[in-house]
Amino acid sequence: MTDSPPAGSPPTDAPSPEAAQAGRPYAPGLEGVIAGETSLSFVDGANGRLLYRGYRIGDLVEQGTYPAVANLLWSGDWDPGHRLATAPVPPGVLQILRALPTSTKPMDALRTAVSAWGANQDLPWPATAGQARALTAFSPSALAAFSRLRAGDEPIDPDPSLDLVEGFLYQLTGTKPDAATARALDAYFIVGAEHGFNASTFTARVITSTRSDIASAVGGAIGTMKGPLHGGAPSEVVDQLSQVGSADRAEAWVREALAKGERLMGFGHRVYRAYDPRAAALRTVAEGMTNKPEWLQLAIEVEDVALRVLAEKHPDRPLKTNVEFYAAPVLMGVGLTPDLFPATFSLARHAGWTAHVLEQAGDNRLIRPDVNYIGPAERDLPR
Repeated sequence: MTDSPPAGSPPTDAPSPEAAQAGRPYAPGLEGVIAGETSLSFVDGANGRLLYRGYRIGDLVEQGTYPAVANLLWSGDWDPGHRLATAPVPPGVLQILRALPTSTKPMDALRTAVSAWGANQDLPWPATAGQARALTAFSPSALAAFSRLRAGDEPIDPDPSLDLVEGFLYQLTGTKPDAATARALDAYFIVGAEHGFNASTFTARVITSTRSDIASAVGGAIGTMKGPLHGGAPSEVVDQLSQVGSADRAEAWVREALAKGERLMGFGHRVYRAYDPRAAALRTVAEGMTNKPEWLQLAIEVEDVALRVLAEKHPDRPLKTNVEFYAAPVLMGVGLTPDLFPATFSLARHAGWTAHVLEQAGDNRLIRPDVNYIGPAERDLPR
């Protein structure tokens, strides 16, 4: 009879880590990996299409509102008359926002507010559409409250007669926005609502897959969106447009920047190889405004020059306009400061994040990918 190996010892014929992992595919950043299924949106980068539950993004911007689009994502039903107003900030959450330093970044304040909101709610798993609506309605009020508090002003209560985007601007500024301003920001919210398995959405689904609650999932998504590789590009477009200054300087500036090897912010995309349909929808709204804000008019003129010069310089390399290029002038045009851009993007993405939470919970399997081990070969501890 032979002695058994010590507990925890591998079989003597166990393969090396490298051999055990041989033939298993690896894609850095999970690029190109199919990690799930969704009925919420279709991102067709090659052909420049974006569909929400089968509907074209341009049609949704033209005929819908953000509340209607959010409801479409949550329920699958298209009701252009659907309404959603901003919701009050619970006293306990407002107390936490008051305690934050005025130097706190808006993304940190929003993430903190969502976490505090979750701690004040009964949020059993699985998440419900009612939870999704409540959180989406709460967050704009929380961000507006923090923005006012850091400026030394008191928060403004929601006006239930205003739809969510109008209400957010009212609670932010104290003035009800004109129709064109509200329309421009509403269009931005629609195009920002959903975009497949991007980094923040995937984070929300991973958290949901553990049977955690919707506030935890959205809080994690906000933390992911805070990274400059995901949610920070629009502010860089503002810097770029500031450097251009005026339309008559656009061509010289673009040519000089390209000659120096600098990147044109707002052009090119990891997914889209054609014109970003979200940018197309925002430009259509901008062109339809009777009195365009200065930022939007400059963006339209600079884009035309940049696309022409890029096509001339890189005829075999598709560098088309992406959504950040028009997001920046829209957000500036409605009066937001650049440090509010990522947090406002997060407000728009609430509809998509929460819809993915509902979808993940509806057919859940714990998301637990494997990993390639690249450390030392199996070895003994030194004696």
